[in-house]
Formats: sequence, C-alpha cells, structure tokens
Amino acid sequence: MSERLKNFPISFFAVVMGMAGSAIAWQRAESLWGWNGYIGSALVCLTSLVFFVIFSMYLAKALSHFPEVKKEFQNITKLSFFPTISISLLLLSIGAMSISPTVSRALWIVGTIIHFLFSVTIISIWIRHPSLEINHISPAWFIPVVGNILVPVAGVTYAPAEISWFFFSIGLVFWIALFTILLYRLLFHNPLPERLLPTLFILIAPPAVGFIAYVKMTGAVDSMARILYYFGLFVLILMIPQLRMLSRIKYYLSWWAYTFPIAALTIATMLMYHHSQMVFFKYLALVLIIILSGVVILLGFMTLTAIKNKQICIED
Repeated sequence: MSERLKNFPISFFAVVMGMAGSAIAWQRAESLWGWNGYIGSALVCLTSLVFFVIFSMYLAKALSHFPEVKKEFQNITKLSFFPTISISLLLLSIGAMSISPTVSRALWIVGTIIHFLFSVTIISIWIRHPSLEINHISPAWFIPVVGNILVPVAGVTYAPAEISWFFFSIGLVFWIALFTILLYRLLFHNPLPERLLPTLFILIAPPAVGFIAYVKMTGAVDSMARILYYFGLFVLILMIPQLRMLSRIKYYLSWWAYTFPIAALTIATMLMYHHSQMVFFKYLALVLIIILSGVVILLGFMTLTAIKNKQICIED
C-alpha cells in the first residue's frame, strides 16, 4: 500500500475535472430545458466526494513521501497537472452555486488564490528552466491557462468585474502564445508520446471556456464570442479523424483529458442555444451531453478496473 501511495499521480485530479464538468453540464441542461430531476446536483455531490478522496490520498503522499511530490513538481511535464487541484475547486464552486452560494463563494476564493499562485510559479519555472526543449511542451501546458479563463465564470458573481477581466486576459493571451508554440511542435517535431496523445482534446477547452467566461462578463454573444465558440467547435471536429489513432492506445489516466473539454463545449453550446434559440445548437448540445455522459461512465468503469488490477499508482 505504501508503494502505491508513493506512486499516486498528481494527474488523478483530472478525474475530478471531468466529473465536475459533466455535473455542471447536467445542471445547465436541467435549467435550460426544464428537465425534472437532480442529476446535476447529485453529480456535484459525488464529484465533491471524489475530490475529497483524491485530495486526501495526495496529501497523505505529500506527508509520507514528500521527495516524490517534489520530484513530480520538478518534472516539466507533470508540473502542468498541479493546477488541476485549483481548477477542481473552481469547478466545484460553479457546481455549488445553485446548491450553497456560501460554500461556492468560499471554494471560488480559495481556488482563485491557489490558481494564481500556481500560474505565477509555473510560468516562472518555464522562463527560468535551464534546459527546456520544444519536445517538452504538450497540450497539458494549457491546464494553467484554462484555470485563469475559468475564474470569471463564477467570478462575475463573487467579485468586481475587473478581477474577472484580469484573469480572463492572462488566460487568453497565454493560450494564443502557447497554441502557436504547440502547433509548431506538433507539425515539425517528434509526435507526442502515447501516454499524452489524449491530451490533444485539451485544445478544445481554452476557446470553449473562453466563450463561456466572455459571455458571462459581457452578457451577449458578439463577434468575439462567436470566434471563440466556433474555433472550439472546429477543434472538436478536428479531433474526430484522430479517434482511430487514439482508440489504439492502452488506458492511461490521461484518457480523462477527453472529458472536461467535451463538457466545456457542451456547456458553451447550451449557452449558444440560450442566446440564439437556433434549433441546431439545441440538438448539438443534446448529442454532446449524451457523448459526454457515455465517456465519463466508460472512463469511470475503466479507472476502477485499473485500480482493482493495480495498473495505476505504479512506477513510471
């Protein structure tokens, strides 16, 4: 047990992100279409429990195997997964808004502060790293960026508008910069390692979350909002031809990278339908939430099976 705890990966928090995104998508669907039921709220509660379990496990690892946590933080690839902790708190804050505004506000404040510290620390490490190479970059580097763009979703309710614009600006500009570098790496350098191939879906998240945050801050779907939404939709379409390749790789925790980006685009599509009332977006949102739910259920089963078979929490 001690050996498995020693190898408990920081990437486990991606499970929380996927589940939380799914829960919020169901909440929005129930609100938008007047569905009777409490699936969204139940999923928020379940996700909170999963977060508590994963956080407790990683805290136990930090207390008993701190050199391993330090080693993960010094790994330039694994470093980008640490903000999944603060992003999980921000997503739980959004999910809790309709359940307990007090808890939601507290989660947002803690999540925002932690994510800001992670962002400054990680970007500083990128700048100062003595041997950073182009092959080190992967779509996982977008994780700190997505968190900044995510802050305004609940931030417009809990803080002055300028704070939301501050975080949105950080996320948007760094997304554009990192996307340019990543595209160069994908086109002209070695392909991504098999373990990281599912993270290609993360490319959907920044424009999708950016659309949601932008509409929340401005209250309208204008030209800028449409650019963000349609680019996110195009990236999803671009991923479809890659599914054949992705289906051949064995299961890794990185498979959870499929879930949150799909959830973000699902929510964005519901928001497009709410503002435009175009039937196309209504049916696209229905298709996406069905796909999202199926993927989360499948990955939940595969993850539990992998844990049972001791295929997770093993040395890299």
